[in-house]
Amino acid sequence: MKNEERVTQIINRLNKEYPGARTALNFTSPMELLVATILSAQCTDVMVNKVTPGLFAKYRMAEDYANADVEELEAIIKPTGFYHNKAKSIIGAAGEIASKHGGVVPDNMAELIKLPGVARKTANVVLYNAYGALEGIAVDTHVTRLSNLLSLSKQHDTNKIEQDLMRLVPQIHWGLFTYLLISHGRKVCIARKPRCNLCVLSDICPSSGVARGSVKPV
Repeated sequence: MKNEERVTQIINRLNKEYPGARTALNFTSPMELLVATILSAQCTDVMVNKVTPGLFAKYRMAEDYANADVEELEAIIKPTGFYHNKAKSIIGAAGEIASKHGGVVPDNMAELIKLPGVARKTANVVLYNAYGALEGIAVDTHVTRLSNLLSLSKQHDTNKIEQDLMRLVPQIHWGLFTYLLISHGRKVCIARKPRCNLCVLSDICPSSGVARGSVKPV
């Protein structure tokens, strides 16, 4: 089976397993989503969602973040880890949004990745979830791992993995594909102990213990 055909199977099967797959981050505006996504680096979405209610109540607009006292901001976001760098990125990005974009988070990749602390992964998350735009595929640790296991990419650099996936996945599914893999990575294809015997992709996954015969299907 060619990779393009396997991708179609992967999307169809995972779509049935995880209907309505979407970001787990809570937000009500593009600015909130941008901040939450920056905070999610090296942190669980669960922890980010614990921190953001108080954060979003204190800072509502790009100007609020741009003018934030860095120590106050750091104190709020400290539970998410790497809070010095994250605070710097948030204040820097918000400053540019306020001064160059009229306080509105850009709705295109070219402008988003110019913002401090915003790379393609963060930009793709914001574009798809806040604007419904499909300019790429957000590649996080789950997407990286599953793309390698499924032999959709042999790369380890996230930008190169994204390029491989964009050649295989129909553009209409670019946004959804990220969350299908994330959902599957969290529930079944767990990094430390993959549950291959419960995996709906076991017969088309080159790394599957079921496919190799080392795990008995249930």
